[in-house]
Amino acid sequence: MGELHLPHDHGQHMEKAFEHMPKTEDFQTVSDIFKQLGDGSRIKIFWLLCHCEECVINISSMMDMSSPAVSHHLKQLKAAGLIVSRREGKEVYYRAAGTQEAELLHHMIEKLVEISCPSM
Repeated sequence: MGELHLPHDHGQHMEKAFEHMPKTEDFQTVSDIFKQLGDGSRIKIFWLLCHCEECVINISSMMDMSSPAVSHHLKQLKAAGLIVSRREGKEVYYRAAGTQEAELLHHMIEKLVEISCPSM
């Protein structure tokens, strides 16, 4: 990136901040992760998988959702890199990925629930 010359100088020295701004692609990656927060059921499934490893049938039962609906959420979470799966015979088990992104999102969900629902 070339040097930034802003039309108005408000005394904030934004040129320095601009020099260290992440690339547009990096912001898109963050946006893709945050998109997972757009559905309460998906957040609940992700939270659950941060605490256990489970199959679709059991997740469906715990969530009181159809298996296809749960599978849809699992596919999105997996595509975002937030969960992983393993096959054991015919059964597929899902759990939260051991990534910094998944850990941070889990922590953020728990903190937001704690702040927003203090009666817990």
